[in-house]
Amino acid sequence: MANSTADAIPAEGLAVTGNLTLMDSFSRLPATLWEQRDLLALQARIVVAALGCIYVGSFASLRRPPSASPPKKKKNGKYGEKDEDDDDQFVQGLVASDAIMFPILAGTVLVGLYYLIKWLEDPAIISKIMGVYFSVMSLASMGKLLADFLHFVTGLVFPEVWKCSDGILWRFDGAKKCQYRLDDGGERVYDNAKMSPFPGTLFSKWRFSESKHNLFWELRHLYQEQWTVRFAMHGLGKHRIQLRLNDVLGAFMAIGASILYQTTKSNMLSNIMGYAFSYVGIVTLSPTSFAIGSSVLFGLFFYDIYMVFYTPYMVTVATKLDVPIKLVFESGKRSSMLGLGDIVVPGMFIGLCLRFDHFLHYYRQRQLVPVELRSEEKGVDGVVAEVQETQRMVQKPKYVNPMGQWGNRFWGSGSATPAVQAAAFKKTYFKAALVGYFLAMLATLTMLLVFKHAQPALLYLVPGVVSAVWITGAVRGELHEMWIYTEDGTLDKEDVIVEVDGSGNVLKVVEDKKEEDESKEDSKTSDAKADTEASGAVDLAQKEKPHTSETKKSKKASSRTVFAFTIEAPPSPTEVVDQ
Repeated sequence: MANSTADAIPAEGLAVTGNLTLMDSFSRLPATLWEQRDLLALQARIVVAALGCIYVGSFASLRRPPSASPPKKKKNGKYGEKDEDDDDQFVQGLVASDAIMFPILAGTVLVGLYYLIKWLEDPAIISKIMGVYFSVMSLASMGKLLADFLHFVTGLVFPEVWKCSDGILWRFDGAKKCQYRLDDGGERVYDNAKMSPFPGTLFSKWRFSESKHNLFWELRHLYQEQWTVRFAMHGLGKHRIQLRLNDVLGAFMAIGASILYQTTKSNMLSNIMGYAFSYVGIVTLSPTSFAIGSSVLFGLFFYDIYMVFYTPYMVTVATKLDVPIKLVFESGKRSSMLGLGDIVVPGMFIGLCLRFDHFLHYYRQRQLVPVELRSEEKGVDGVVAEVQETQRMVQKPKYVNPMGQWGNRFWGSGSATPAVQAAAFKKTYFKAALVGYFLAMLATLTMLLVFKHAQPALLYLVPGVVSAVWITGAVRGELHEMWIYTEDGTLDKEDVIVEVDGSGNVLKVVEDKKEEDESKEDSKTSDAKADTEASGAVDLAQKEKPHTSETKKSKKASSRTVFAFTIEAPPSPTEVVDQ
């Protein structure tokens, strides 16, 4: 990741016009921009590519925020329902020590590669070895990226709803293989003219033969259904993975792309692999808080400056090795590159900003419900009296998963489904971070044209992104919320009793009712277990008899599962109706 952070924009193709002062360089900047307009077009492609990767990666990193209550578990096997457990997990985030370890590890790998290149005197050997290594390691990343891309495409082809020109919202019934709308009473109204599984005024009225009609509806169900793969092996435990057809297709496409890259060394395939690394890095890497995220970014900020300006390591490794650790764009005789670290490092912080916006969306919807607390207090005279006190309990709103709604938003509207509405939350900090990233990239390009020297992008990206976010928090008066926000799971509590002031503002947490109930339950269970053990010991002592030579009857040994592998598919819509 960070060790692949190359100089963002090398100074290839720039004419050196002699020793100019800084003011002279800035004064000639407009003329230089016009002279290097083809280079600017090349850099614009890089900026758009980086912003696009960060944008989609940030949305893919969304999960249930701790300010929302977990969804109720749904029964498996029902058509159209998904298991929410996979989208309700907190990932292992970065901790404070990573701010120190990241630059150290990145520097160690970078220096090692530099001296290995010098020792072998042929970087092609290292490029081949690392190319094979990255091709194998990128299979999971490319599989994830390609599968999500296929989900996006099939979501556009087979959305859940679509809105026609007269404002009517049409839905799809897989059981009857027909489209319907809801009347004022919520009853389904079917239209025999709309028998197609495709959306749109024109496509919904397409007529096919019976075989093709059934085939397209089966394809719609096949791309939307979720399979459950169960794997069990003695000694390794049991595992469950939920897949869709696009996940399997994405894996096969990733294998094919990796083999093709090894045979052709295509620059386009190298960029795709780089996109995949960056995409998965943004999805999986997560600072647990804004303070830790800022520390990690500034640690890599100083690392990048030192490695580019004061050592030959960064530029040499980035330019000598032909491996997918950078994005390379070419136009005619010009080429430019952007290290993957310049995407992933700011990208994981920008993803944190989007998840913070998601957190605030539900945080503002929480309600303080009155609750009566009873406790016992001992008076001066020694008499124990019951005291009743009214407090407030935080009630979190129900979580609605906003993932996979691109097709519904395209064909429908902002209120087509509850999930589309949930995806339309305000993205204040996310937009501020993207603007900071864009302006920082412009500053990087400007400094390149002024100084005619390769620029470390993190020199501008880290201050640009971090300052944009913290300034936004200061202007909005939400620095406290930014400071206390964490993704380590400590905020993911329910039934929390709080103390509020006259204006309804939370002053402090009184108790966690759920944890207290669980503690009491554990205590009761522990006491009951102790009583049972004591009673069992007494019974054993009473029933104990001298040993005899009689052979005791052995219990029948139970069998155990050594290996099991199953793939479970949900029932088809017609099977659900028949049941």
